[in-house]
Amino acid sequence: MSLEILSTQKSFGGWHKRVRHHSQALACDMVFAVYLPPQAEQPGARLPVLYWLSGLTCTDENFMQKAGAQRMAAELGLIIVAPDTSPRGAEVPGDPDGAWDFGHGAGFYVNATQAPWSRHYRMYDYVVEELPALVEAHFPASDWRGISGHSMGGHGALVCALRNPGRYRSVSAFAPITNPMQCPWGEKAFSRYLGDERTQWREWDACALIAQAAERLPLLVDQGEADGFLAEQLKPEALQAAATAAGHPLTLRLQPGYDHSYYFIASFIEDHLRHHARALAG
Repeated sequence: MSLEILSTQKSFGGWHKRVRHHSQALACDMVFAVYLPPQAEQPGARLPVLYWLSGLTCTDENFMQKAGAQRMAAELGLIIVAPDTSPRGAEVPGDPDGAWDFGHGAGFYVNATQAPWSRHYRMYDYVVEELPALVEAHFPASDWRGISGHSMGGHGALVCALRNPGRYRSVSAFAPITNPMQCPWGEKAFSRYLGDERTQWREWDACALIAQAAERLPLLVDQGEADGFLAEQLKPEALQAAATAAGHPLTLRLQPGYDHSYYFIASFIEDHLRHHARALAG
């Protein structure tokens, strides 16, 4: 599969690249970003990769421009890959009401089963299968993978890790939508992408999946206590209760004064990168 490099910038001795390709899973062209630390230029290098999933309305650019992750990724020898948050293009249907919390920029990292969404909205397959295969084929990337994300992307990171024992070696999240079956954002997205049968939604809800997880990867979750979406949409207490009931290791850190923004993410991204690096160093 051919790649088109859209831009390249040097950062902390490594290189940030934006890449366009045609996605078979999503039936459209997609753009993702990749940060290659300086160690990637060493002969025969095969470095571990952290996949970052962004939140509602974001693209591949938000995390790379705002999180300040490159300095620590360069120190730790981590490749970072940040995909877009949904399929894009004139042929890809968006929210029929023009809202920002569904459709373009809001793929929710599920495989849609309902028309007209099912042709393109298969972000789960893209993130778990197609994108890593592409990255590992075209960049000095190993199959030692971690996954993290923010808000909708935090939901995606938890779901991808819980559903795929052995595929990831580490997982973390910032302000994740922990219980999408029980919040307005999740209910809207799931009812359209997956249909009205709520039993099918359990396959995409971290609080439901954690009870049956075949692998007990330690979860690191940071949540700002001044987050305007905390009570209605994010529900970290639901994840805490599910993890406790299942005996699943969870470090949930409630951070006083922090909101939902990238100021919050930038404040704690070093902790998360070190969390992943410890696991990905073997």
